[in-house]
Formats: sequence, structure tokens, C-alpha cells
Amino acid sequence: MLGNWLRREYAQLLTSGAQLLLLIIGMRLNSRHGWLYCLAAVALISVFAWVSALYRLRTIRNTPTSRIASAAQGYVELVGKGAQFCDPPLLSQLRHQPCLWSRYRVEERDRSQWKMIDSGETDNSFLLRDETGECVVDPEHAEIITRHCDQWLEGDCRYTEWKLIDQDSLYVIGQFRTQRDGILLFDKRQQLSQLLADWKADMPALLARFDLDRDGKLSPDEWELARLAAAREVEKVASDFQAQSATSIISRPTDGQFFLISNISQASLSRRYLLWGLAHLMIFFGSLGGFGWALNHWQ
Repeated sequence: MLGNWLRREYAQLLTSGAQLLLLIIGMRLNSRHGWLYCLAAVALISVFAWVSALYRLRTIRNTPTSRIASAAQGYVELVGKGAQFCDPPLLSQLRHQPCLWSRYRVEERDRSQWKMIDSGETDNSFLLRDETGECVVDPEHAEIITRHCDQWLEGDCRYTEWKLIDQDSLYVIGQFRTQRDGILLFDKRQQLSQLLADWKADMPALLARFDLDRDGKLSPDEWELARLAAAREVEKVASDFQAQSATSIISRPTDGQFFLISNISQASLSRRYLLWGLAHLMIFFGSLGGFGWALNHWQ
């Protein structure tokens, strides 16, 4: 449960001001042990955040972009347009606007702070389309970063809503698999027998196609040509049938790898994780410097 929460709330964790809050606590305690404990917690958070940002940066940079129609089964990176998976369209929880995915948070003012009183997130699937095809995106347990964020005040409450909307340009990295539910329903042998029986029922047309010596009957060699032609047609129908019955899905990797959905470009995501990593590395070294200050100040 903790691992899922960290993956889903990673972006908020890095920008939540937890380290600033720890520094404020240290200032209020204003004691040797208070500062040491707070600075140790700041350093620990910064190390975790730096390692996490570096891992995400390397994953995004090192995973090549695939086309949906030719994507390999396994861990892939896809880019395309988001689309509704079914009707009626999904509506966001607070604004009640059509969307592909949404998350909301409701906070109530508690003196000088905001206290969260309600939150939620949709887990409905939606489509990702590129010029080669489409696949279903299952957003459950994904880390989602979106540029669509609305925030407003009503009385003593603050409302925040994040969304992915129809036709957003989406970047998705996760586990890709193709399910072929109808493949067992197509019996090639039965279809070949039925096609040859249909051809025999129209003997003039069959002779016109395969009676090469025009003697009015099919020799064994000519009949073999007819059988091979029928087999090719059955293979083509089988391929079309399998393609139509196949459903491609991208979802959370079973081995715990990074699962990201965003309407921000790959280049911008890389830059964001790089800056986050550098910022937390600087905070880490700053907290080490604070250790020295705390030890020397309260000797």
C-alpha cells in the first residue's frame, strides 16, 4: 500500500514543502537535538527524492518510443492522443466536466493551515491512439502528471481538481500486452474445408480458374493449386480475424517498474525530473552543512 501511494503521489511529495515544514519545526524547537533530528529528516527525504528523480529520468531517457501497432510485449513507451473508451463520457468529480481521468482534493481551513477532508481519483480506462492504432490505458496505480489543474475557494473550503481530457497529447510508459480473445474461435481446417466445398459447388468458376490445360476437369496438380489458393485465402481471413479480435492494453508493470501517464512532453518531463533531482541534491548537502552548524552552535 505504501509503495502504491508513493508512486501515485510522487509529484505532490516532491512539491509538498515537507522539508520547509521540518526547518520551521527546527526553528521553533531551537535546540541541538531538535535541529539534528529535523535536519536528518530533511536529508533522508532529499536522498529518497533524488534517487527517485534520477530513476525516473533514466527510465524516460533510456526507453525508446514505440508505435502501438508494432509495440513489443513488455515494458514500452507510447505517445499519442487520448480518447474516450466508452459512452457516456466520464465526468470529473467536482466540476462535472468530460474527462479521461480526474483526481480531486477538498481542504478546510483550520486556523492558518488547510486540513484535507475529502479526496478521490477515477480509475476508468481510456484509449491512446497514434497513427498506427490504438490501445486501452488502465490508469490504476499510475503516477499521473497533468497540466490541467483547477483550484478555487468556497467559504472555508479549498477545492483542487486535476484532469486529463479528450484529445490530450499523452506520454505513457508502462507494461504493454495484447489479448487475442477470439483466436480460438477460428478453426482454419474447418474454414478451408468449407471454402473448398463452396468452390466445388460452382464448378464452372473453379475450372475457369484452375483448369490450366482446358480439358474440362481438374488434374491432381491442378486440384493442389486450388487447395493452396484456398489455404492462402483462409490464412488471410484468419489474420484479419485475429487483428480485429485483439485488444492491446498498457497498465502497471507487475514487477513494480515506473508507470507514468502525462500530458506533458517527454522533453519537458526529463527536464522536470532533472531539476527536481538537482534541487534535492542541493538540499541534501545543505542539510549536511546544517549538521555542522548545529553541532558547533550547541557545544
